[in-house]
Amino acid sequence: MSKEFRNIYIASIFLLFIFVSGVSGFILIENYTFTEAVYMTILTMSTVGFGEIKPLSTHGMIFTVVLIITSLGIFGYFLTSVTRIFIDGDYKKAIKHYYKLKKLKKLKNHIIVCGFGRNGKKAVSDLLEINKKVVVIDNNNKVISTDTNDNILKNKNLTIIHGDAANEETLEKANIKNAKAILTTLPNDAENLLIVLTSRDLNADLTIISRVSDEHSFKKLKRAGADNVIMPDIVGGARMAKLITEPDIVEFLEQIMLREGQDVNLEEISCDDLAACFVNSTIANLDIRKKTGANIIGLKLKDGTYLFNPNGDIELKKENKLFVLGRNDQTDKLKSLLESGHYFD
Repeated sequence: MSKEFRNIYIASIFLLFIFVSGVSGFILIENYTFTEAVYMTILTMSTVGFGEIKPLSTHGMIFTVVLIITSLGIFGYFLTSVTRIFIDGDYKKAIKHYYKLKKLKKLKNHIIVCGFGRNGKKAVSDLLEINKKVVVIDNNNKVISTDTNDNILKNKNLTIIHGDAANEETLEKANIKNAKAILTTLPNDAENLLIVLTSRDLNADLTIISRVSDEHSFKKLKRAGADNVIMPDIVGGARMAKLITEPDIVEFLEQIMLREGQDVNLEEISCDDLAACFVNSTIANLDIRKKTGANIIGLKLKDGTYLFNPNGDIELKKENKLFVLGRNDQTDKLKSLLESGHYFD
């Protein structure tokens, strides 16, 4: 709540108190009926000057003078606060804040990004390119100011929250219980650790990816509940070395990632909903390439083992995850067929 809205709230409480006091006073001092007391109190507070319903006693006159003086001051304070809201534009901010909270409550399977520095901004940019819904949390107003010309901040799939990402209330405002994943990209490992702990406590099924600056913090973040821990310096160094030894492979993979969601898509498909008729079927029997045009380039087994370019005799289990390369329509068709079991129709 802004300062001006808080002032209006306080002034409204005082006005209500004065109104109740005025009604009570006229009833007790002048023996007015409730209706007469309400009427007289409103006339007195508004100072319209219609005159008394009945002649006032000395005590009634003193009470009326005190009521006029106090109500004028509070009413003037109330009007000043209301006027200032419209002049300063606070009402627009309040409306925007209302719709932002309404939008956040409706979000599902969105991705929360904590920190909008270089790493966070790059992650947000890439996620928005593939039409993911993103909520950014940062406590620096200058970094996340929507008054800039940055197109990222104007994307309709982006919602920004100013606050401390380690605070439970801030994460709940970001609707973390319905989120798909959270990325914590802060440069401070201790802050990242606290966010990971809080996030895991609020949503046990959440995918948590954390940045780490000190390699000694790697295991701590994993124990705290992070699914993946990334050290930008190591990733950057490995990429530079790969660019020297196998530059075309790096550029080929980057092309896939950059064009993802357009004419090519590298997607992870869970076998949790695998049709019963496909369980224990081999990859060769499914003939996925011919049926959908997509290619299975990798497989993750229940024990966490990864198989690259799996053989056709590998049997599918519900615990498996497939890594598929193809166009959006091809991967969508594959998911639909695996869940429906229409291969055997």
